[in-house]
Amino acid sequence: MAFQEIILTEKIANLGAESDIVRVRAGYARNFLIPQKKALEKTPQNLARLNSLKTKRAEREAAELNDANDFARRINKIKITIELETGSTGKAFGSVTSADIADRVKAELGGNVEFDRHKIVLDQPIKATGEFEIPVKVHHDVTAKIALTVKAKGAPVGGAAAGDEAAAEGDEKQVRVKARPKK
Repeated sequence: MAFQEIILTEKIANLGAESDIVRVRAGYARNFLIPQKKALEKTPQNLARLNSLKTKRAEREAAELNDANDFARRINKIKITIELETGSTGKAFGSVTSADIADRVKAELGGNVEFDRHKIVLDQPIKATGEFEIPVKVHHDVTAKIALTVKAKGAPVGGAAAGDEAAAEGDEKQVRVKARPKK
């Protein structure tokens, strides 16, 4: 299995960023990376070009960090309120997921803003009412927080009021009939 060292000319997921010298399989370099101009062979001439690639990378990373900081400032100002269906006991029928939060963030920021729900750090869906601070990983160095308030929408039809009426009528026994499957 032959390997080859190459110089990346652009950022490639799970491999590296421009100006990185990486070791890959020779066939991958020869058949894909080099013909697509995503990489250069590691030669003395190409090593001399490495400085220009490093400056290009530094400029790109600085621009990404500035954009992430600006976006984080906008996200930190957002306050979202979501109503959740709850029963008479306060137990939630559904939950608030990262997709729900992402939809509300898109609506708050405007429809043309691209916001990925995978950036929201939510260990498990929210199934309770209250106030939450939801972290959002905007950039690997920048994290923002969304202020989320989850409120109860209301009791379902026949909730606590129906239960109180049945208790007031007396000691009527409720009989449960177990359904049997047809043969």
